Amino acid sequence: MNSLPHFLNWPTALGAAALAIPALLILYFLKLKRREYAVASTLLWKKAIQDLQVNSPFQKLRRNLLLLLQMLVLLSLLLAFSRPVTSYRPPPGAKSVILIDRSASMSATDMDGKSRLEEAKRRARELVDSMGKDSAAMVVAFDDTAETVQSYTSEQAALKRAIDSIQPTDRKTRLKLAYELADASSAFNPDQVSTQGNGADVYLYSDGRAPDTADLSLHGKLHFERLGADDSQNIAIVALSARRNYERPTHVQVFARLANFGPEPVDAPVQLSVDGEVVETGSSRRESVMLLPDRWSREQREQWATSSGRQAGDSVTFDLEITSAATIKVEQMHKDHDVLAADDVAQVIVPPPRQLSVTLVTEGNAFLENAITNMGLKAPQVMAPTSYEETKPAGSDVVIFDRYTPTFLPPAGNFVYIDAVPPHDDGPAPKISAELDPTGSYAHVEDEYVLDWMRDHPILKDLAMGQLYIAAAMKLKPAADAQVLVDGLKGPLIVMSHDGKRTNLVIGFDVIFSNWPLKPSFPMFWRRSMEFLALGSDMNLRESFEPGMSVVIPRANLQRAGDGLKELTLIGPDGTKKYPIPANGDFALPPFSRVGVYKTEPPVPQYEKLAVNLLDADESNTLPVEGAPGGVAGAEVQNVKDQLTRREWWWYLVAFVGLPLLFVEWWVYTRRMHL
Repeated sequence: MNSLPHFLNWPTALGAAALAIPALLILYFLKLKRREYAVASTLLWKKAIQDLQVNSPFQKLRRNLLLLLQMLVLLSLLLAFSRPVTSYRPPPGAKSVILIDRSASMSATDMDGKSRLEEAKRRARELVDSMGKDSAAMVVAFDDTAETVQSYTSEQAALKRAIDSIQPTDRKTRLKLAYELADASSAFNPDQVSTQGNGADVYLYSDGRAPDTADLSLHGKLHFERLGADDSQNIAIVALSARRNYERPTHVQVFARLANFGPEPVDAPVQLSVDGEVVETGSSRRESVMLLPDRWSREQREQWATSSGRQAGDSVTFDLEITSAATIKVEQMHKDHDVLAADDVAQVIVPPPRQLSVTLVTEGNAFLENAITNMGLKAPQVMAPTSYEETKPAGSDVVIFDRYTPTFLPPAGNFVYIDAVPPHDDGPAPKISAELDPTGSYAHVEDEYVLDWMRDHPILKDLAMGQLYIAAAMKLKPAADAQVLVDGLKGPLIVMSHDGKRTNLVIGFDVIFSNWPLKPSFPMFWRRSMEFLALGSDMNLRESFEPGMSVVIPRANLQRAGDGLKELTLIGPDGTKKYPIPANGDFALPPFSRVGVYKTEPPVPQYEKLAVNLLDADESNTLPVEGAPGGVAGAEVQNVKDQLTRREWWWYLVAFVGLPLLFVEWWVYTRRMHL
């Protein structure tokens, strides 16, 4: 790479030219003052007459070869005096390794509107152009892995094609594998490639920010091409978590932490959306957080807080009510001059309510049996109380006790009691109990009606409960932290509580002795109750994955997606790809290269959607490192600014222009004098 010539001493040379060039021209404007001679021959009169024809002291400037030569000599000396220089890239040695970083940070667009990867590829092509005839090079692309894109070759066209074929990824940066591959390849000499010297020249095109620089080693000579601007701005989401509230399984709390890797404080708005629909939080559709530069010291942060009178933060929290499958997306909206897009968005998958296995313990209830068996549940079981106590079944997600209080309960699970309450063991008092009459039976009130209900609860939302009539209802006594879902004129009717790892839903009346089974709200109530308990049985949301991770899908899940499934389609940010499924064993998806949401077709249970997020502060930090990464022992480290060599041209101007012109001018002058 050669730069345009520039002059180190041009002001002085310009001043010298302003004096010397007019002086030379004036010498040619002046006339010679002739002496008078007495001559005997008339042959000399003609010359004397010519000298006397003009009486003025100046003559007209005529075409003169000596003047032209002297002017050229003077100009060459003045140019040499101005010290013209050019910068050029020395050609690589006999053997070179080109390492090109393709990780997430290399997609930052702070290289005059281009990405760092595009600039790296341009510089690498220039390096290939400067190779000598006997030189060879290889090309390695790396992120958290390293890949030989082109083995050693002297063919420049092949090297350029390999460089152009490198595509960006959203994976992390790891330099150790790239250095090890460079060393291993340098020790091998394919096709009689010249191996003069102890190691290859290693050209590293990267911003240099990698977490594994502490244990790097390299045998070759390292040339580090530093890519990236020191003043680039980037706001990143560096952490995301979402969790359910155990007391309210439909309540999802989303937490996001952000970081500012630019040089100035930024007030960054953050937006939450569910399945593409923006969710309003409070009175606004966005939360906002004041982010101070990550590069600032503690003293700078304290000084800013004192001078501005404001308080900075780094996180936002959202609260949602979600009863079905959904994709939650958190996005930072400060996009002005933001150089990296991969860390602006983070997503999490809310799995659909899983299909429950339900056990109904009853002496007989046609209304309830019909509602449960027609909900498409997984293998619903119906058994009598005596069978339940004898077999003590386990493994059901929900157990419904109809007009029966069991003596045995699993340590965890979801339980529904109809005209009954949870049993009282030796532990703390239950959160839902009932009054007893003098005979020790549950006390009831007659002719009960609904007074009000929790209209915003996921189970009861949009259900009409006002026309419900109950012949007899238990006198329930809920604890202060229990939820009264439906309240009657004479006391609570439907109550929910959480006792440790148990979720209890108590319906304080016999549904047979009510008009509820005849109402549209009856089947809807049971369906929503099962959905709610399904959420409670799986409190964890679907984890997100990092770029570069591979997901292993168990064989059982593939069989649930379809019998004899031979091919799986993965739809993601990098397009649609089809993968054959092995006949036996689990199936491993290839590592994810880009952030976003991936979908499986046909949908594989528990793997219908997969969220891939960057969430890496090192990769989002777009400030390039100052020196070569890793402090490589035994290697000569250079920055890109040191790799350009300066060449001065003043000596060439004097030796090959000025002196030859001076000899020509002398030769012309002496010939004229002799003539």
